[in-house]
Amino acid sequence: MSQSAVSHSMKALEREVGCRILDKLGKKAVLTQAGEQLLAHAERILAEMASARAELGRLGKWGQSRLRLGASTTACQHILPAVLREFKESFANCAITIEPGDTPEMIEALRGHKIDLALNLEPAPGEQLGFRPMFTDELYFIMSPQHPWARAGHVSRAEIAKQNYILYKRKSYTSDMIEAYFRQEDIVLFSQLDMGNMEAIKELVKLGLGISILAPWTARGELDEGSLVALPLGKRKLRRRWGILHWPGRRMSMAEETFIGLCEESVRGLSDK
Repeated sequence: MSQSAVSHSMKALEREVGCRILDKLGKKAVLTQAGEQLLAHAERILAEMASARAELGRLGKWGQSRLRLGASTTACQHILPAVLREFKESFANCAITIEPGDTPEMIEALRGHKIDLALNLEPAPGEQLGFRPMFTDELYFIMSPQHPWARAGHVSRAEIAKQNYILYKRKSYTSDMIEAYFRQEDIVLFSQLDMGNMEAIKELVKLGLGISILAPWTARGELDEGSLVALPLGKRKLRRRWGILHWPGRRMSMAEETFIGLCEESVRGLSDK
C-alpha cells in the first residue's frame, strides 16, 4: 500500500472507533493510549483467527475430526467398545466424546446440537429426526436358575402379576413398551425396584430378589454360563428397534459414515427376526 492509502485507512479507522489512535512526532507516528489498547485487542483477534484457520485446516485432513456420540448405557457397554476400537484404527486423531442416556435424552441432545449421532431405540412417531435402523431385539423374562419358572421351563401366566420385578428405570422407552404390552394382556406388573443400571439389575436377579425383563443379548455372558435364565413373555413377542438417530438432511462426515458402517457390522448377530 502507498503512504497515502495507509494515511486514509488510518483516518477511516479513527473515525470508526471515535478517537485518535496515532500521534505524529515529527516524521514519526506513535500510538496514543487508545491506540495501544486497540493494538492489544487486534493482536489477540489475529491470534484467534490464526488458530481457527489451523483448526479448520486440520479438519480437512484424513482422520482429523471430532465425533460426538450419544448412546444408551446398554449400547455403551455391549456395542460401542468394539466399534470404537476399530474406528480408532482409521481415525486415530479423531476426538470422540460419548454422552450416555436413553432415547428421550438423546433426542434433546441432538436438538441442542450437543451430539452428532445417537445409538438408541427408535423414537416415537412424530419426532423430526432421522433414524437409520440397525437391528431388532426381543424382550424376555430374565430370572435366576432357582426360580420356579426356570425349573419348570415355562412361564405361568397366572403367576405373572404376583412376581417381584426389577425393571429398567421408569419413563424410559423400554419401560413404556413393557407397560403397554402387559396392559393389552390385562396384567399389571408389580415393580419392586426401578434401576438405571443394567448390571445392577442382573446381579439382583441372580440373588433371587426378583425377575426382570431384558433382551438376551444384554445378558449373553450370564445366560451362557447359566447364572441367569431367559423365558418368552408369552405368545406375543415384544420387540424393539435399535438404530442411529441423526439430523435429517445433514450431510454426514466421513467419520460419521464410518462409525455407522462399523455399528451395522457389529450388531448383525443381535437381530431377532
